[in-house]
Amino acid sequence: MKLKKVMVITAAVSMALSVTACGSSNNGNAGGNNAAKATNAANNTTETAAPETTDAAATEEIVPEDGATLVVWESKEERPFADEIAKQFTAKYNVPVKIEELAPPDQVTKLTQDGPSGLAADVVLIPHDNLGKAASASLVLPNDVFGEETKASNTEASIIGSSYEGELYGYPRAAETYALFYNKSLVKEAPKSFDDVLAFSKTFTDKSKNKYGIMWEVGNLYFNYMFIASDGGYLFGKDGTDKDDIGLANDGAVAGLKEFVKMKEALPIKSGDINSDIKRSLFNSGDVAMDITGPWELGGYKAALGDNLGIAPIPTVNGKTAITFSGIKIFAVNSFTQYPNAAKLYAHFASSKDAQLLLNKTIGSVPTNNEALLDPQIVNDPFVSAFAAQAKSSQPMPSIPEMGNVWSPVNAALPEIWDKGVDPKAAMDKAVQQIKDLNNSSSQ
Repeated sequence: MKLKKVMVITAAVSMALSVTACGSSNNGNAGGNNAAKATNAANNTTETAAPETTDAAATEEIVPEDGATLVVWESKEERPFADEIAKQFTAKYNVPVKIEELAPPDQVTKLTQDGPSGLAADVVLIPHDNLGKAASASLVLPNDVFGEETKASNTEASIIGSSYEGELYGYPRAAETYALFYNKSLVKEAPKSFDDVLAFSKTFTDKSKNKYGIMWEVGNLYFNYMFIASDGGYLFGKDGTDKDDIGLANDGAVAGLKEFVKMKEALPIKSGDINSDIKRSLFNSGDVAMDITGPWELGGYKAALGDNLGIAPIPTVNGKTAITFSGIKIFAVNSFTQYPNAAKLYAHFASSKDAQLLLNKTIGSVPTNNEALLDPQIVNDPFVSAFAAQAKSSQPMPSIPEMGNVWSPVNAALPEIWDKGVDPKAAMDKAVQQIKDLNNSSSQ
């Protein structure tokens, strides 16, 4: 896990270096007509460190099965990209593709339920921390046909995130962490600390008018790991590999969560009254001045706010640099698919350099493809640099199967703290015990 952390940080530093020349916000056209380029994405293979038998040759050898049709699970936020890339894939390979919306964190659970019965999607889109659960249960196929090309074309961090126990399963398509989005017409300068956020919010928040200085999903561990980890909390000791060493309730985590509690004055509403749709609507209308979210919102926020949109690293927590979760979003092929050739072709096509540039142009995501990261479309984008800066202070989510046991207990503890005023130490002690019980029961 230490290696994984080093690789994520290395990739982030490389990304930051690649955007040092940023300053123009005209990233929409900087990369040229990426939609047209993506039509030929399956043939545009990276030549860097290519083996003698390249995956370009493999592309020629693998063909879709006769009568193949595909179902692909995609996130709601990334639907515009999914529709376009599916259209291009069908035009190239004559394989119809149906897109179904399902949140990526829910896909492995649904694949577990529906995969054996043949009701699941052929291609799934999952956060890398879900891969261990899927691979250990033989729910996904290895990335074999395009494996060497995938490794040569993408960052080391994304390859690590797409692998489990030394085998490559995933087709990486985006690197993700979260950052602070802010409305420049309301917030003149990005706050450096959560104390600054609170000070501003005292002048802006008016619950009676549904106006808030900041909003984020306060009941979701993913977006609140910054309050746990910045002062010394952690998940799964020994760099994320020891399921029995859980630091979610240690002194550092509790200190950070006390800062979390202070932010209720800035956002005096129940955790259940905040979701991505509500948050998005209020931020777009100017009723929320700051939003903590990921690059998947970038396209829509740029369209709504234009030059008034700003992005900055997460403010410091109790004087400490904010440590966020980071992850790789990957395609994987359902091991129960009737059309493995077609599914592998789609996963490869939809994660290629040009597909990643299309995803960036459409949604605002950060590529994992090395050549895409050097493309003017990315290099000249000031928003990518903000995510790169935050990525340098991020930790990759653990990918061991036990990570799946963390979400429900912690996502229950956070609302207890936020909504009911339960002591952070007591709430997190309870969550830790629940996680350990789940870990032990699943290992028996």
